[in-house]
Amino acid sequence: MSNIFKTAMLLAVLTAMLVLIGGAFGGRQGMLVAFVLALLMNLGSYWFSDKIVLAMYRAQPVDEAQAPGLYAIVRRLTTRASLPMPRVYLIPTDTPNAFATGRDPHHAAVAVTEGIMRLLNDDELEGVLAHELAHVKNRDVLISTIAATLAGAITYLAHMAQWAAMFGGGRASDDEDRGGNPLGLILMAVLAPLAAMLVQLAVSRAREFQADATGARVAGRPLGLASALEKLERANEVAPMAANPSTAHLFIVNPLRGDVLMRLFSTHPPLEERIARLRTMRF
Repeated sequence: MSNIFKTAMLLAVLTAMLVLIGGAFGGRQGMLVAFVLALLMNLGSYWFSDKIVLAMYRAQPVDEAQAPGLYAIVRRLTTRASLPMPRVYLIPTDTPNAFATGRDPHHAAVAVTEGIMRLLNDDELEGVLAHELAHVKNRDVLISTIAATLAGAITYLAHMAQWAAMFGGGRASDDEDRGGNPLGLILMAVLAPLAAMLVQLAVSRAREFQADATGARVAGRPLGLASALEKLERANEVAPMAANPSTAHLFIVNPLRGDVLMRLFSTHPPLEERIARLRTMRF
């Protein structure tokens, strides 16, 4: 199953979950209210996400005179990928990592840490930047926002169901009134947000695989990205980055370290699988 089809199916699952939980608890009106609220919150995040995340990590814009090698790689890759030249930023931290942000290719930014510039050779850095530009090309910020909107609406409805269970249930549909099952509402309030989060994580993981594949094709050398991922994982194990969990999905490797449970709920697929896929790619 291709990653694009998998993403479409996962978004469809989120949509179906929203319809089902809305119909089971609040009817069409309750579902619509929750969806509109989640949509407004996530649209605001989508529109201003680049400014927020760049400021969060104190990223500084750099021009061609300040970082000629970095600019040359980005310009070469954007030409190959038929993308506009993004804004380029440098993050003042020794932990090697990188991310791309922006609501569309014409409002994109690529940020790399000082650490990654020192750790990787040109081929490896090109693989990383190609991966990040692939996120821009594939409009992954938009896809992530849609997933977050649907998951947010499901969570909001689940909270409404929790209160309804405490105060005697709610409407089952637009046309008939009947008491809701308190136990069923409680189970829905607990399980629906968890299910929505797992689907949202699956969307993020599918997009990482897709960005790896697209980036490898743009760079023309999948082994450069594979080698970079190995180095980045080792470096992040030794010196983890002080990252906000809400932005962890943006980075090329997960900046958050943790136990097996945290890795299970990670926004990134297992690094070993990403590297194995890259090593089998042929052009």
